[in-house]
Amino acid sequence: MSTLNVNTITPNSGTTVTIGGSGDTVTLGSGASASGFTSGIVGISTFTASGTWTKATREAALGVTIKKVIVYVTGAGGGGAYPPGNLVDDFGDSGGAGGTAIKLIDVSAISSETVTVGSGGTGATTGVNGGDGGSSSFGAHCSASGGNGGYRDSTANSGYGGIGSSGDLNLRGGTGTGGMTNLTVSTAWGTGSGGDSYWGGGGSQAGTYEQAQAGIYGGGGGGGISKTSPYNGANGGDGIVVVWEIAG
Repeated sequence: MSTLNVNTITPNSGTTVTIGGSGDTVTLGSGASASGFTSGIVGISTFTASGTWTKATREAALGVTIKKVIVYVTGAGGGGAYPPGNLVDDFGDSGGAGGTAIKLIDVSAISSETVTVGSGGTGATTGVNGGDGGSSSFGAHCSASGGNGGYRDSTANSGYGGIGSSGDLNLRGGTGTGGMTNLTVSTAWGTGSGGDSYWGGGGSQAGTYEQAQAGIYGGGGGGGISKTSPYNGANGGDGIVVVWEIAG
């Protein structure tokens, strides 16, 4: 067994010191500090709008070398519908939530990736369906579609949730639900809501003379609206991309 007793090791050139070779194991002595040997999850980048994830920028901010990332990509929620006004059922359906893809990615040879965040579907005006939510993606690695807008006739199917694609785990967003009408007293109330995404965030449906709630960021669906309300269907929440950065 060899022993090297020194106070400082500095590189002959550059700024990198290599200890051991490929396949070797470096073991710290009992009670020794591991200061400077950082590994594991060291940072999180959150995108609520489209942009670019740049590894060098994050490494400089964190003071580490990033080897891998875990990305959570969620599409936007669909908008809530407004009923046509000539139906027994007085409610348009709420929008579906965006799907989610979760993926572990080796970024050793990657310098940057384009991040796309989908926009929430628009809440409907009189007698039309809600708008569909936009898709989100992390480069070409994985993506997630947005939720469908709510249907104007809540006797039909509600707005379906989007779904993740090319992830290690692909999740479907929650489906928007319809409302109810009390035919005995001709009163409308909202019991449905926009679908929840992986992050939650679906907006509630509105009753008579009320405004439906919009889905929040993270892909929740927007609430539908009663035909007796003076407001529009609510917008779906925008998508989101979350990048967990792992040092090696």
